[in-house]
Parts: sequence; structure tokens; C-alpha cells
Amino acid sequence: MAASLPATTREVRLVTLPEGLPGSEHFAVVERPLSAPGPGQVLVRGQYFLVFPGLRTLIGAQPGAAPLPPIRPDDVLFGPAVGEVVAAGAGSPLQPGDTVTHLLGWREHALVAAADCTPVGDVLPDPVAHLSSGVAAYGALTRLADLRPGDTVLVTGAAGAVGTLAGPVAKLLGAKRIIGTTRSPAKADRLRTELGYDAVVVPDGHFPTLVEQLSAVAPDGIDLMVDTVGGEQLTAALRVARRGARVALVGSLAGQLSPHLDGDRAPAEIDTFRVITQGITLRGYSGTDHPGVAKEWAARFSDWLRSGVLSFPRVRIPGIERAPQALQELFEGRHFGTVVVELPPR
Repeated sequence: MAASLPATTREVRLVTLPEGLPGSEHFAVVERPLSAPGPGQVLVRGQYFLVFPGLRTLIGAQPGAAPLPPIRPDDVLFGPAVGEVVAAGAGSPLQPGDTVTHLLGWREHALVAAADCTPVGDVLPDPVAHLSSGVAAYGALTRLADLRPGDTVLVTGAAGAVGTLAGPVAKLLGAKRIIGTTRSPAKADRLRTELGYDAVVVPDGHFPTLVEQLSAVAPDGIDLMVDTVGGEQLTAALRVARRGARVALVGSLAGQLSPHLDGDRAPAEIDTFRVITQGITLRGYSGTDHPGVAKEWAARFSDWLRSGVLSFPRVRIPGIERAPQALQELFEGRHFGTVVVELPPR
């Protein structure tokens, strides 16, 4: 191993399984020896990694409950990351200095098969933008929900990583009105003033009901819904959906952020009679079903960012030692937009 590389590195491990929502006490930042890359491998120094609610589903999940492997005690957390190749094994097509994305975040250095890395190039103006969840929003709007000019679009969980891009992107694609839901009045203000949402409702389980709130801001109903929440919000939205409305199911925050559920379900009461008589369609979005979306999104995202018509709301948390707390804060709804941990050179 090159002398300039550290002998050790740090990573975030699950220590104990939580009962309910994970807290920072359920994780530990652990130091371990740093290994040199073997044939076909690269050693990547982390620059940023994504903090995302899907980890709730993976922590302690039963095998097969999710398309990714479950995380057990003593396992290292993982997820999307951006980093710089600092060493390459024999036969690797990547070279030191290359910036890549991979799925072994939550560690300062990742030993990754070169085939599992994607060079980022200079398509996007900021490498951290490669951790945006906007590709899911864009894919849902263009592949599942068939957004049409003049549509009224509802985005649930609008202050999250998907929602902060879904609404503005819908406007850029021709939506007439964008309506959001969020848990916080302060976030609702930001969605309106910073991201151009026409109306935002804050469900609180009291009067007026969510159905009444949605009816007040969308008296003619909604044409399209990007649902990142599920649960009661999906139930209410279907009550105000217009005939022929299209619903793209992108996330399940109602389950992932609930202390009373396991994170692998977000049950909702669906009025099938209304779905049938109103001709409403509900489809779940998975990026693996639409392999061409990522490249298309990157090109449009880049153009929109560079022209200034779209922003990328994000929170940068400095240092791996703050990563467990950042995840807890995500579950508590403290942040707006995409949350990433930023790793300084070490």
C-alpha cells in the first residue's frame, strides 16, 4: 500500500437492534485496518455519502423483505456514496484520482470492485449532486404518471430528498399547480417561498382533516400524485383524485418514520370502488425497471442546475462521527432536502 495512505480507516456499524426508530446510540464509529485493493478492485476515499430513510427498512429486516440485504448487529451500514479512487489493483479500468459513485458509503474508505463503481465525469456541476434522489422523482413523473401540461400535482413528503425535487421538476415539465404535504409549518413555508410550491398542507390528525385540507387547496382535484409517504396520506389523496388520476408510489415514509411499524410496510386503506369508478391508476416506481432514466435525468438535471431554474436542497453534515446523529435527525424530520455526510481528507 502506498505510504501516503493511512493505515486505518473508520466506518459506521450497527451495534444493537432498536425497538422502534433507531437512535445514535444503536451505532458506533469503529476504526479498522485499511487493506490494499486486489485484482479488479479499487480503494475509494469517501467524500460524501447519503443519509436515507431506507436504512430503517434494512436494519433488522427479515431476508427478502427488501431488495437489499438486511443489516444485522456488527454489520457496516451502506448506501450511495461519492469518492476518489486512491489506489487501484491490477486490471482495474479506474485510476487514482478518478471520482466515482458506489454503494458502500458509511465508511471513510471503501474497498470496491471496479465494476461496481461508476465514474461521475463532469456532467453535474457538483459531485454531491450525484447523491440526489431526483432520478426517482423524474422517473415517476415521466415513466409512470405521464405528466401532462396543465396537471395539478400532489407530492407527499414534499420536504424530503425526493419531494424537494419532485414538485419543481413537475413545474418544469408543464404542471400547472404543485401541492405538497410536510410535517412542519416551517418546512411548508420553505417549500412555498424557495421551491415554488403553490400550496402546502401540514397533516396533524386533527380538524380540518387531511381530506378537507387537500380539498381546500385543490378544489378541482388532483391529476397526478408522487407519493413518498403512503399510509393515511395516500388514503386521503385518493379521495380528492380526479377521474383518470395517476399515482406513482415512490416511497413509504409512513412506515419508515413510524416508531410503531417495522419500516418494511406502510399500510393504507384503499377505496377500490373509487379507484375503479374514477379510473385511477397506482403504480410503484423502481429504477431497475427503467434503466435509461438515470442518464436522461443526469443530462436534464445538469442543464437545469447550470441555468439556475432548479436548485438542489441539501444539508451537509461534516465528519463521519456525526453520521449516527444525522440518521436520527433524519428520522425525527429535522432536515430539509437531501442529507449527506461530508468526509474531510484523512
